[in-house]
Amino acid sequence: MRSIIALSSLLFLTSCKNENNTNILSDYFTYEKEKIETAGVKMIPIKTPVGKFKVWTKRFGNNPKIKVLLLHGGPAMTHEYMECFETFFQREGFEFYEYDQLGSYYSDQPKDSSLWTIDRFVDEVEQVRKAINADKDNFYVLGNSWGGILAMEYALKYQQNMKGLLVANMMASAPEYGKYADEVLAKQMKPKVLKEIRDLETKNDFENPRYMELLIPNFYQEHLCRLKEWPDGLNRASKHVNSEIYTLMQGPSEFGISGRLAKWDIKNRLHEITIPTLMIGAKYDTMDPKAMEEQSKLVKKGRYLYCPNGSHLAMWDDQKVFMNGVIQFINDVDSHKL
Repeated sequence: MRSIIALSSLLFLTSCKNENNTNILSDYFTYEKEKIETAGVKMIPIKTPVGKFKVWTKRFGNNPKIKVLLLHGGPAMTHEYMECFETFFQREGFEFYEYDQLGSYYSDQPKDSSLWTIDRFVDEVEQVRKAINADKDNFYVLGNSWGGILAMEYALKYQQNMKGLLVANMMASAPEYGKYADEVLAKQMKPKVLKEIRDLETKNDFENPRYMELLIPNFYQEHLCRLKEWPDGLNRASKHVNSEIYTLMQGPSEFGISGRLAKWDIKNRLHEITIPTLMIGAKYDTMDPKAMEEQSKLVKKGRYLYCPNGSHLAMWDDQKVFMNGVIQFINDVDSHKL
């Protein structure tokens, strides 16, 4: 008799558990009720000083407590190299958004160069926030590289609308980034290779195929992504980069910085950021990992995540450390542990 009662109780509990899991999954994949389901893809209207445009976004999940907006690098790369977040964040039940900034491949690509400023991009992010109904109780911004610049600048202006900030692989000073490239990373190259790269740069011969032939094996594969075979998402993003915007703002390559962003520096303003912040650095990064650690101490509520096997895209080449640290941070902020 006792065995029957115990078995009945177990079946009841299992049934309840399965029912709860089903309900959770049902809620997670239920978005606004629309006539046509678009797998979460939505073109969000954006107002700019030179007119209205649309930016591409893709929503994953439904979680009113945690909404994460991913800001890709470049400028003018694409969301594609950040697709690695999909499995990790969905397993956690996070609501998150992939997003191509204006000018990037899947969004509108206007030609007016006055649009490519930090302030205008910050205003764009705020419009996206409003469109996804995120607020101070649930909104997290995670930016990588140029996306880290944008994330920090957004926080300085709109942190009252945020719950947490994550800056992956981006120093708060472009001049210091350039100095690190020149004084540390360049010296790790073979002198003959470095000389040929510098000669091409002196001549402004950036369209010469030889420039990337030298940079890819000697710099990109050492400091951008160290995987022997680059992920498909990264390859697609590389093919889809808007080189006109990238060169205007960043310069011709990741090897230092020389575009409109060359003098950007908000290091002395980091103390103004009072929301919980995660700074992520990596041993082989194009950014100085020690600078990333310092930044975590300059903000009011900072935490540092170090990826010992990672580079600029540590989300790929030190994935377990990177993702575990990011997820832990978001969960800790959500549960008020930070």
